[in-house]
Amino acid sequence: MNNQTARNSSFWLIILAIFFGNFMTILSSTTINVAFPVFMKDFQAEVGTVQWMITGYLLTTGVVAPVVGYFGDKWSYKYLYVFALSGFTLFSFLSTIAWSIHSLIAFRILQGVFGGLIIPTTMTMIYQFIEKEQQAFAMSLWSLSSMLAPAFGPTLGGWLTGYFGWQSLFIINLPIGIIAITVALKCLPYHRQSGKLKTFDLPGFITVILSSASIILAFSEGNSWGWTSWQTLSLLVVGASMLTYFIRRELSLKDPLLNLKVFRQKRFTFSLIINCTITISLYSGTFLIPVFLQDIQQSTPLLTALVLLPGSLVMAFLSPVVGKLYTKVGPFWLILSGILLMVISTWELSHLTLAATHVYVASWMTLRYAGIALAFMPVTNAGMSAISKEYTGHASSVTNWVRQATGALAIAIFSSLLGARSATHLKALARGAEAGSSLLKAQGMAMGVQDVFLAATLIGVIAIPLTFLLKKPRAGKANAVLRAKT
Repeated sequence: MNNQTARNSSFWLIILAIFFGNFMTILSSTTINVAFPVFMKDFQAEVGTVQWMITGYLLTTGVVAPVVGYFGDKWSYKYLYVFALSGFTLFSFLSTIAWSIHSLIAFRILQGVFGGLIIPTTMTMIYQFIEKEQQAFAMSLWSLSSMLAPAFGPTLGGWLTGYFGWQSLFIINLPIGIIAITVALKCLPYHRQSGKLKTFDLPGFITVILSSASIILAFSEGNSWGWTSWQTLSLLVVGASMLTYFIRRELSLKDPLLNLKVFRQKRFTFSLIINCTITISLYSGTFLIPVFLQDIQQSTPLLTALVLLPGSLVMAFLSPVVGKLYTKVGPFWLILSGILLMVISTWELSHLTLAATHVYVASWMTLRYAGIALAFMPVTNAGMSAISKEYTGHASSVTNWVRQATGALAIAIFSSLLGARSATHLKALARGAEAGSSLLKAQGMAMGVQDVFLAATLIGVIAIPLTFLLKKPRAGKANAVLRAKT
């Protein structure tokens, strides 16, 4: 009984340490958007310049994920986590005293470097420090921290900016960061991979950073630059070439920077593909609904946040329930149910019209978020649990790296598709009518939103047959692929 109590105490202390850091990182990425007009006014900056606070942050969080496995094995994930928390907190403080928009963007980008280390590190520590029978529940709590932040982030950001100024968006990270560092130092166990430390793969590090940055930047800015512009095409060619070189190099090295042999575990690979479809579905809603409510229906940012709030809360509070259900029914039925809910609700959102009520939008978005909550943690855990403990850092790095790139790709494609389809519909509607009518423009854009949601529905359908590949893992072979170095 005493041993059980001690294990429970250790479990909750580890979760507490992980929760604060993950929550802070994601909260910081969801509170900034609503303050764009304030940044533009205070710094006399254009929207394209201010947008780099988001683009730069997403860019750096995506490109550093591949190095987590190496530095976690070398320093221990505890000290890597504390290092990342310290850097994130430091640049949050420096952001509060930024003297120009360019200095603020620079601090924000550097903040993203450390934020990009925090998220995969927290996921890895669950599989490093927590017993296998508790990992699914732990992942559900990790998901809770990821979902609470976007649930409250926009509303909190609007309130803080309105009453305390934009500096408060960064000041709020300081107490959270200090608490997270203190709890991590006191409560996280020290664990480092035994054996001779491998040498750092500098060429691999350079190529993965450049390839990730080039591809993510190309997809992030492709719609504004033009998909056939020299900037976009050059970045895609450079990114693809370097990524090809990086993959071939890592597969040939005895001690790679990022062990891509995790893809030999089919269960992990299938789960990652499904994870990407869930990510695309998530981004379709978070991108399209604000466009529909604000640009088409002329709703305020605060009202938009309130429409999205019920779904975000449902997604957050379902997470612990899903963790408990996972241990009883396994991943298959949860993932399948979640994807079906996502497909049905996304299909319904493909019928949005100018007359759609906020209740209608909130209801179907809530159902979508419920589906995401049912599927996200189970599919992630199904893949990660198939990897042996010593390779979980590399698997976590791969997962977050691919998901970040998928998110950038999804937003870019949806943005481009929305623009193209809206223009097509507007052209058709304008025949014999006043071309400059604001009502026609709104109608054309609403029809474009319908088309993009339809595309997102089809992507969700693709995930359904893949789910059946996770139904019956072969016993005794879950970890076999990666038990020995090859």
